[in-house]
Amino acid sequence: MSDIQWQKSSYSADGPGNNCVELARTPDSILLRESDEPHAVITTTPAALRALTHAVKAGRFDHVSR
Repeated sequence: MSDIQWQKSSYSADGPGNNCVELARTPDSILLRESDEPHAVITTTPAALRALTHAVKAGRFDHVSR
């Protein structure tokens, strides 16, 4: 996976202690990883990530953070 172009949020600051989620796209999938654990990669589809994003924005997981 060395040729994968990882992208992190523009809201993430650089420097120690500023770990974040990074995303990359392949022709068939979306890859996600934590910057502090770059070898642990989760693979999903664009449709599944889109559904998760919509659910988060809609507040369907707000009860988890209370």
